[in-house]
Amino acid sequence: MDMQPVCDGLRFPEGPIAISDGSVILGEVQGQALTRVWPDGHKEVLVETGGGPNGAAVGPDGAIWIANNGGAFFHPDTYRGGFIQRYDLATGALVTVYEACDGERLIAPNDLVFDAQGGLWFTDHGRPTEDGRQFGALYYCKPDGSLISRQRKRLLSPNGVGLSPDEKTLYVADTEMGRLWAFDVAEPGRLVPQDRHVPGRVVANLPGLQWLDSMAVEAGGKICVATLDWKGQGGITVFDPSGSMELVATPDPVTTNICFGGADMRDAWITGSAEGKLYKCRWPRPGLKLNFNA
Repeated sequence: MDMQPVCDGLRFPEGPIAISDGSVILGEVQGQALTRVWPDGHKEVLVETGGGPNGAAVGPDGAIWIANNGGAFFHPDTYRGGFIQRYDLATGALVTVYEACDGERLIAPNDLVFDAQGGLWFTDHGRPTEDGRQFGALYYCKPDGSLISRQRKRLLSPNGVGLSPDEKTLYVADTEMGRLWAFDVAEPGRLVPQDRHVPGRVVANLPGLQWLDSMAVEAGGKICVATLDWKGQGGITVFDPSGSMELVATPDPVTTNICFGGADMRDAWITGSAEGKLYKCRWPRPGLKLNFNA
């Protein structure tokens, strides 16, 4: 597949959003900023977010919502916990909407997706510690700040999150397990209760030492998950809900995310974080149009 670099010099890019004017808005995790990249490769910082802006999505209010890991991975000296932020494109105002659930501080929010009702699903990746690991979790919240609910806890390292086209299934990629989970949605904002110690259904596990990162879903239901291979070929692993999978190779071993856009939803933008580049290519199938766009 022909992947053309659009922009370089990005400081660990993540969370790309295809904007209707042809630009892409993304987070620079190490750079602690939300950045817009124009089609000619020009980039501009929209706002300094602090922490580590890991995932981004357009909400029902037209604002950019950010899953911010709080600096857990690149800025541990200033890390105090993670949070969910809202950035108003019109006014430039940046506010923190959620930083805790049931009195417990969020650890490192990572990725997010809005359902058709305007509610927000997001993952908390957790983080490694000197003597172990703080587990991650899966949350649902409302953008008006009125509700946040932990739907799954004690997940190892939940990262990418996405909804199936009919929104009956929520997919979560676990980084260190190399596993794609599927969770059945009982109703908006609530998952079917888990079966004892099994949090969800296993779609597939990657072989060898490969890590899964963030994701986008195709219109036909396949799940495209960015894949890191520290000693091999990075890329986008395309999972069929039945469990079959194939790797679309990319130039960067630390491929972190993908988003779809364009008139036919076949333009794909891919973040390569080892080299700090944003790539663009034509995908063989259309991506799923998200519920809200800017």
